[in-house]
Amino acid sequence: MTENRQHAEQGIALTRVFEARRELVFRAWTTPEHFAYWFGGELQVPVDRMVMDVRPGGAWGLVMRAPDGREMPFSGVYHEVAAPERLEFTITDTPTPTEPDEFVRVTLTDLQGRTEMVFHQDGGNLTAEQYRQAEAGWAGFFDRLTELLARA
Repeated sequence: MTENRQHAEQGIALTRVFEARRELVFRAWTTPEHFAYWFGGELQVPVDRMVMDVRPGGAWGLVMRAPDGREMPFSGVYHEVAAPERLEFTITDTPTPTEPDEFVRVTLTDLQGRTEMVFHQDGGNLTAEQYRQAEAGWAGFFDRLTELLARA
């Protein structure tokens, strides 16, 4: 696995290369059991509390549970689903619908058995510090994604 980071004031850009076929990486983004494993990092994400309607206009949602029992909801709407090469969706961690969402784009490129993943999150709704924290969170999540793909 290789990683490249580009931090912008108003977003996040990460690139990783996984030792897995593109279809497997796409499935890890779109299958509740797989997504629950890696998206939460070390936190628990109960699959029975997830929603993943993976189609344009479909909603997704989950709850991450911290060791102290605190719950953190995440949700959004899929805007583009082009298997196995691209996903675009919104993401928010606030239950208030008046809060603006961030926009995520995931592009997967086949590298003859390996997969390059280019990840962008933007929207300009977070402070520079919040983007730094979110970037660190995604990097940790992608470490878990690497573990999951290595077992596939």
